[in-house]
Amino acid sequence: MIESTIQWLLEQLSAPEVGLTSVFFVSFVSATLVPMGSEPMVFATIKANPELFWPAIAVATLGNTLGGALDYWIGYRAKVAFAKERESRWFRWLARYGAKTMLLSWVPGIGDPLCTLGGWLKLPFWPSVAYMAIGKCARYLTMTTLLLYVPDGVWKTIANALGG
Repeated sequence: MIESTIQWLLEQLSAPEVGLTSVFFVSFVSATLVPMGSEPMVFATIKANPELFWPAIAVATLGNTLGGALDYWIGYRAKVAFAKERESRWFRWLARYGAKTMLLSWVPGIGDPLCTLGGWLKLPFWPSVAYMAIGKCARYLTMTTLLLYVPDGVWKTIANALGG
């Protein structure tokens, strides 16, 4: 399902399957509330073009951070649009630690909603975006570096098992 969604998105954008344009768009979309991961695209790009390691990390970080900023803006606008409801433990925690909580924007499952809640609480925008970028860059560096240490034979075995 996810693979076909990514393929459809790339076709709609007339983007190549492996390249920095695709890395940007997939990283951006995956940072929104759409359930999609961008790490496979970053890894595939770097595996196909090792000289693009740093550009791919930078482009993925930029795309994912801009997607997080969009989540922030959605939360900010939602706060303006809706009446203030009783604040939960999450709201109190975010308000207490402020923009630094955006370092956790990379965590699967909670990172994207966390960016939205940051906007809802009107945390300072630029510090929030800066912390998002730091967290997201650290994720891409860690995940990609770890995946590059997996021997090629493992990837070939997985591709064969999946019918590729």
